[in-house]
Amino acid sequence: MRTVHVIHDNPDWLPPFRTAFDAEGVPLEEWLLTSGSFDVGAPPPDGVFWSRLSASAHTRGPEHVRDYGRSVLTWLEAHGRTVVNGRSVIELEMSKVAQYSALRASGIAVPRTVAVFGTADLVRRSREFTAPFICKHNQGGKGLGVRRFDDHASFAEFVESPSFESPVDGITLLQEYVESAGGFITRAEFVGGEFVYAVRVDTSSGSFELCPADACAVPGATPLFSLREDAEHLPIIPRLSSFLTANGIGIAGVEFIETADGSVLTYDVNTNTNYNPDVEAVAPRSGPRQIARYLGVLATEPG
Repeated sequence: MRTVHVIHDNPDWLPPFRTAFDAEGVPLEEWLLTSGSFDVGAPPPDGVFWSRLSASAHTRGPEHVRDYGRSVLTWLEAHGRTVVNGRSVIELEMSKVAQYSALRASGIAVPRTVAVFGTADLVRRSREFTAPFICKHNQGGKGLGVRRFDDHASFAEFVESPSFESPVDGITLLQEYVESAGGFITRAEFVGGEFVYAVRVDTSSGSFELCPADACAVPGATPLFSLREDAEHLPIIPRLSSFLTANGIGIAGVEFIETADGSVLTYDVNTNTNYNPDVEAVAPRSGPRQIARYLGVLATEPG
């Protein structure tokens, strides 16, 4: 079996995967991309490469981690290496505009969204939305820049205030606020195009910071994540699976919301997906173990 090389930017998210790979007997080597170098003309090591580069990488380390990651993935693919969540996928991870465009092209409904570069046009374009509405960063992750506004005056004040967070790519998204029918959103996990399980995420508190990883847990906080047992039969699940396959996404968690009128809107594709330990404890299958098995099979195939 060849080695699986995990390309990532945050060691805190790796422990569950190290445990899963050890349990499955799949050799794992970490490539932490906060620094490094490579010879463009030299062949990379043999093996399978799994990218877990995150859209929020710039909040933990060098701002240009994503750009170095793009170069590394381009180099690997140019030399014919097997790459899961490769160069094209990182563009979806880094841009909500790219995600929504790809989802719409696949016939999957997304919330109405306006992309604004800079701040000069933000207040004017916000008036196109009925309050409440939200703003968020195009290059997001961990709820970056996500805020709800119940009137246009408070948004105008926010844009001119020191509290305004400038997005790393300069693009702020204005988006319709979608009310969940049950006070929760659903995060469906997929590995190798197959549905693993779905997580019910409680949003009744109004928080937009919904990182499921053990490293994000706040001691003593009310649990937000639980297994959603009826998700497998939702019509959106096979459609999302087909979308991921069509876009070359091997591993992802996809978030969607169901409204009171029966609409289903998909609003986030997480290609560096993490798993909640409480859900993992009761789920029919383990997300990290499924990843280890999936990549382990790829690692037994000829390079």
